[in-house]
This record gives sequence, C-alpha cells and structure tokens, in this order.
Amino acid sequence: MKHINLKNTEDRGRKGDFAEFYAVTWLWDNGYEVFKNCGSTGLVDMVAIKDGEITLIDVKTWCYNEKLGYCSLSGRSRTKEQKQLGVKLLGFYPDTRKLKFMEHRT
Repeated sequence: MKHINLKNTEDRGRKGDFAEFYAVTWLWDNGYEVFKNCGSTGLVDMVAIKDGEITLIDVKTWCYNEKLGYCSLSGRSRTKEQKQLGVKLLGFYPDTRKLKFMEHRT
C-alpha cells in the first residue's frame, strides 16, 4: 500500500478516508460495533456501540506544528449542533497512526 503524504495536496483529499478506516479498526479492537456514515457530509462520521452505550463520533486528523504543538488539520472543533448531540472527537495522528478520544470543554 502506498504511504499517504498528508502534506501533498493531491493526497490531502483522502486524509479523511484514511483516518476513518484506521478509526473503524481501532474501535473494533476496543470492543465497539461501528456504523459509518455513508455520505461525505453530516454531523458524525460514525456511530459506535459498546456495552449498550451509543457514541457519535467525528474523526479529526491531527498534525504536529512546531509553534502550536498538535493541531487539527481541519482547523475546527465541534459545531454547536455536535455539542448538543454529545458528539465525541476521535483524533488520528498520521505520523504514529494512533488514535485517541479528545477531551472536550463544555
């Protein structure tokens, strides 16, 4: 498989797909059932269920910036609607291919 260079504008269009596929397998490995959004828009990228609890997830790709530290490549946090629904951001770090749920301010 070709390594995706997220700095290349041609590959950047695929960064979301790449991050979401890693997220699905990471969630499976952590005991979740996962249902992906079939469209390319919407408030959530996927719905995950574990132990009867439903989690709405938006996957964000993060990069390391010398000045800022880690920051989202999309440059945005949760929308007002996502906050109301309790959507959780799942951060994907392409340099390490690790994922983690982000802490949210209320």
